[in-house]
Amino acid sequence: MTTQSAIPAFRPAASGPALTASLAVTLIAAATIAGAWFFQLVLEVLPCPLCLEQRYAYYFAIPLGVLTAFAARSGAPRPLLLAGLALLALAALANAGLGTYHSGVEWGLWKGPTDCTGPVVNLGSAGDLLSRLDTVKVVRCDEVQWRFLGLSLAGYNVLISLLMAAIAAWGFVRTANRR
Repeated sequence: MTTQSAIPAFRPAASGPALTASLAVTLIAAATIAGAWFFQLVLEVLPCPLCLEQRYAYYFAIPLGVLTAFAARSGAPRPLLLAGLALLALAALANAGLGTYHSGVEWGLWKGPTDCTGPVVNLGSAGDLLSRLDTVKVVRCDEVQWRFLGLSLAGYNVLISLLMAAIAAWGFVRTANRR
């Protein structure tokens, strides 16, 4: 009998579901944000206000996923790992909801926020307007700038967020049931 099999604390943590799930969510979130920045900075597909709000969940998930993975690798108590995985799942589900809302705005199923949909009401003075037209690009939440296979970036955000939530939930259940 080896020390690793006799004392549970010495079992390698690298094969644990909490570590696997948190690393997977972190990598997916980082790749998604990198993709969003690529679309914005290289392809010049500028984000609307709802697009920017959808990024918050990724900005939250990346450091939380790293912390949860580090905690799992360090042999942290199970309740701490479960809390980290639950927060990752909840953030991803909330983001899927926001992405669904944004997709509905794009498809015209419901009205979006007044600051990025509908007619422009206050244009300011004529001279001021002319000077701003050359420098400001208004990005509307109800106009799709890019689609692939019928889905906009908001639609892909829904799918990616649901995947992240499923992975975090899998890690949560497997960690909770682990002996």
